[in-house]
Amino acid sequence: MLPDRLAFIDLETTGANPLLDRITEIGVVSVEGDRVSVWDTLVNPERPIPQFIQQLTGISDAMVAGAPTFAQVAEELVERLHGRLFIAHNARFDYGFVRNEYQRLGCRFRAEVLCTVRLSRKLFPEHHRHNLDSLVARHGLIIGSNRHRALTDADLIWQFWRLLLRERGEDALAEAIQHQLKRPSLPPHLDPALLDDLPEAPGVYLLYGDHDALLYVGKSVNLRQRVLAHFAADTREYKAMRLTQEVRRIDWRETVGELGALLLESRLVKEGQPLHNRRLRRPAELCAWRLREVAPGDYRPRLATAEDADFGRLGDLYGLFSSQREATAALRKIAEAHQLCPLILGLEKSGKPGRPCFAQQLGKCRGACAGKEAIGLHSARLMAALARLRLQAWPYPGPVGLVERDDFLDMEEIHVVHGWRYLGSARDEAGVRELLEQAGRVPFDMDIYKLLKAHMGKGKASVRSL
Repeated sequence: MLPDRLAFIDLETTGANPLLDRITEIGVVSVEGDRVSVWDTLVNPERPIPQFIQQLTGISDAMVAGAPTFAQVAEELVERLHGRLFIAHNARFDYGFVRNEYQRLGCRFRAEVLCTVRLSRKLFPEHHRHNLDSLVARHGLIIGSNRHRALTDADLIWQFWRLLLRERGEDALAEAIQHQLKRPSLPPHLDPALLDDLPEAPGVYLLYGDHDALLYVGKSVNLRQRVLAHFAADTREYKAMRLTQEVRRIDWRETVGELGALLLESRLVKEGQPLHNRRLRRPAELCAWRLREVAPGDYRPRLATAEDADFGRLGDLYGLFSSQREATAALRKIAEAHQLCPLILGLEKSGKPGRPCFAQQLGKCRGACAGKEAIGLHSARLMAALARLRLQAWPYPGPVGLVERDDFLDMEEIHVVHGWRYLGSARDEAGVRELLEQAGRVPFDMDIYKLLKAHMGKGKASVRSL
């Protein structure tokens, strides 16, 4: 059955960030059976309205100067929303603003939330656009007065609801509502308010167990969707099921974009060593091979460690290995595959001068150790064999900022990187300067190198010299 107590709501605001911006107008269409009532009010946001927002909504600073503050309309609004299904277009936007306004007053607001964008996608999958302007054009909805004013848009949502009933029927609408409102079954020790608090934004989430032990760090472009997927009722693998049973607390950190989430995830895993993140828990003995010219044309491999100040900056490294043992094993395989001399490569202890290595005696070395192959040719073959393992040189003369921007929220994040080392992320120039001061203390990290190389290789990175 369809819910019978409904509140169609729309807000106008000073911007798109519910944590920073404020409400300037509220419009509500309340429906209960056949009874319909409307209510709207301007709201003094207690701060200037940006000029482009004034042009978009038609709401100026002068119009709201004498309007009530949110604190003065909070009681009436909660009475109009209490016990009703909170219905809005891009509902998380409106709901987030209302929740944050009440939170500023020290109150807690909770409601069942239904998004008409998602209803449109579900019931009209043949269409690609589902914003309110598209619904108006597609379905002939009637704009009462000013578009982008709260009550006008709330009424458009109410019109769309009635159209859904006419064109798709009560059963289809009820099924779509039930599908959207269906909530995962959270373990009893987790606060149900978590379902409302989780943002639909990029970022990193942290799962904690007993005694606040860090169990898992994950990332997603939609934190809400990803975290709730952990508690989905469908069949799961044993490891995933065990993890959800161990969780006692969930925390998260929002980022502006996907790259920020990837970088933060890698850092937090290294710092916290969570039990279930074995893939990103790299050992601390990272090393690579570097060729040194010990005599004209004679190049020999020497092991370089990630602790070296110039590690990874110059492009003179081959391979990334988690230990000296792994690096040696890899070089030995290369020597065998290309008939390189293990004695010259340092893989075999030298004996008497001019005496061939054991591999040469078996026909597995071309004899550079015994003068049968020119050392320059051996070095050239070594370089060719190692070429596919060569690390990319840092492509900039100094540190850069990889900029991610969310135009909708008018936010940007600067990921400060130098020599493939991720120094951290900042939202302003002061934060960038602070990060640059610690550049010499940040070690080279294999996972950071790989994800930065992949991201920058796509050519989509906005790079700012620092």
